[in-house]
Amino acid sequence: MLLIAVAAVRISSRSGLPSLLLYLGIGVAIGQDGIGNVAFDNAELTQVIGYAALVVILAEGGLGTKWKEIKPALPMAVVLSTVGVAVSVGITAAAAHYLVGLEWRQALIIGAVVSSTDAAAVFSVLRKVPLPTRVTGVLEAESGFNDAPVVILVVAFSTVGPVDSWYVLVGTIVLELAIGAAIGLTVGFLGSFGLRHVALPASGLYPIAVMAIAVVAYAAGAMAHGSGFLAVYLASMVLGNAKLPHAPANRGFAEGLGWIAQIGMFVLLGLLVTPSKLVGDFWPAVVIGLVLTMVARPMEVLVSLMPFRIPWQEQALMSWAGLRGAVPIILATIPMVSGIEGSQRVFNIVFILVVVYTLVQGPTLPWLAKALKLGDSSEAADLGVESAPLERLRGHLLSVAVPAGSKMHGVEVGELRLPPGAAVTLVVRDDKSFVPGPATVLRRGDELLVVATDPVRDATERRLRAVGQGGKLAGWLGTGGATAVAAPPRHLRRPHKPTKKGTRKRTSG
Repeated sequence: MLLIAVAAVRISSRSGLPSLLLYLGIGVAIGQDGIGNVAFDNAELTQVIGYAALVVILAEGGLGTKWKEIKPALPMAVVLSTVGVAVSVGITAAAAHYLVGLEWRQALIIGAVVSSTDAAAVFSVLRKVPLPTRVTGVLEAESGFNDAPVVILVVAFSTVGPVDSWYVLVGTIVLELAIGAAIGLTVGFLGSFGLRHVALPASGLYPIAVMAIAVVAYAAGAMAHGSGFLAVYLASMVLGNAKLPHAPANRGFAEGLGWIAQIGMFVLLGLLVTPSKLVGDFWPAVVIGLVLTMVARPMEVLVSLMPFRIPWQEQALMSWAGLRGAVPIILATIPMVSGIEGSQRVFNIVFILVVVYTLVQGPTLPWLAKALKLGDSSEAADLGVESAPLERLRGHLLSVAVPAGSKMHGVEVGELRLPPGAAVTLVVRDDKSFVPGPATVLRRGDELLVVATDPVRDATERRLRAVGQGGKLAGWLGTGGATAVAAPPRHLRRPHKPTKKGTRKRTSG
């Protein structure tokens, strides 16, 4: 199963189909309606394994989240994860009740379940699509934060008996989020402090310790009646930005565990569903999904981001990028375990909705970003290379592309004027690589490998972005933003000579 799933990733990367759909297909294929004829209907076991997999996926996502990208997006992500979720639940539940004819409890459960964007889907898709850092930061933070309030709502709606009043639900959500955030940040800071000051006897122990700390954050948050999902995400984000020893290996290990978690979770969900029972719920799922995608999600983004004055192009992309995946399907098992009437139909509708609209949204997201002129393939990306010299020098290996339309075309390597401590070490052109000299002229389609020490890593990225937007004179003529201003070459600098007091010395430019 693992070998087939690994091969499926290659197929999905070439075809543009999200890998989660292929994993679900594998589960369905070996199920009782497929060629494997495996009978499986244990919703409780699926829920437990799904929660465990989600912990690993959130930990992997948190370790790969850059604080400098997510920091300005935090207020927007918090509003989207609270106020936005309420808007989405209300609109979707109303559609399920009035358009499909579901009872209010079932409609509210569906509205809550599908209002959560899936961390696995968002992390896997967005990191393949070059988007502005603000958009990526908001979407990643939202997918990490909104699981907590949604789980609370689904559990409340799935409780046998009357549902708590709205103010009780709001108070519970706020309290659990506060407890989870406090525990996650505390565990993350204590864990990073310990790993920086305790020398482990083998480098392979660091990735295990990092994942163990992340799981401890989830366990501590859950035992304290807080949000364990928020705790594990925040703790992992602190660990990922703490400049721990063997950081690339830590992320690589977490990524491998994340893939195993996704494979196991989606295959198990595919086993749980019975395709022959889905036919009658296909069109209700399509109708609810259409309202969710075209009305609820855009209204959620519009209402939540109204105070922040985000351009409409970015709001449109955020609306379309509200990807659903395994999380809604896992949450749909909660009413099944609780024995709520009609829970099987709720599960079927959620399953169909996720499959259909993931099939539509995932492959079209790069096209929409390009149509809205929000794609930026010239962004520098960190390459997770485990290297002793890089580790010792606190260095970063960046990959930079020169796309069509970039003003880096025609610029010599020496004219990039990278800060001291950064250098272009390799150029890949027409499938051939060579070491560039200062007079090497860059061309469209080139890919650069840039080595930068930690203190100048961000300045290097800003300078490369500025040259891509404004050419070799970026910063001198006001192009590339104020942060992209760089010092002129040494031979153009005019020596400073002190003048006598009370006199003025005039120089020509």
